[in-house]
Amino acid sequence: MEKIIIRDATEHDYPEIVKLNADQVEFTSPMDIDRLKLLDSLADYHRVVVTEAMVVAFMLAMKANVPYENDNYDWFSARYENFLYIDRVVVTAGYQGRRIGTLFYEDIFKFARENKIPLVTCEINILPPNERSLAFHAKLGFKEVGEQWIQNNKKVSMQAARIFI
Repeated sequence: MEKIIIRDATEHDYPEIVKLNADQVEFTSPMDIDRLKLLDSLADYHRVVVTEAMVVAFMLAMKANVPYENDNYDWFSARYENFLYIDRVVVTAGYQGRRIGTLFYEDIFKFARENKIPLVTCEINILPPNERSLAFHAKLGFKEVGEQWIQNNKKVSMQAARIFI
């Protein structure tokens, strides 16, 4: 069994994070090193999953009331006072289906509880559909709280999970 470690991301991880993001860009948005540095500066939660000294996944999330210019973050900001917004989570294809996503979400839910944040939020593509992500998030307790159209004629489901603190 491979040893899986979740730890804070470091600048040393940035090239691998950018590559992971590029490999899964159809489900997220483009990100170069400069964009990653900006997101990291805004993020309260930026962690990676490492196995055998290789980054195989990452997650970036921001608390409410940071100066993040993002339509989906703004949507949640207009409706909720205290939340943690998952900007992106990416697991490399070779490690999908191996519980890494579940471990990440357990970790971010723990982070939310420790920081007294009652809501973890994200969006999931529904046009084009990302059925796998919708099913995964539903199992973790996420519920749709709205929908919105975003650039390039994409539609997303706005999702939230209540955290009991």
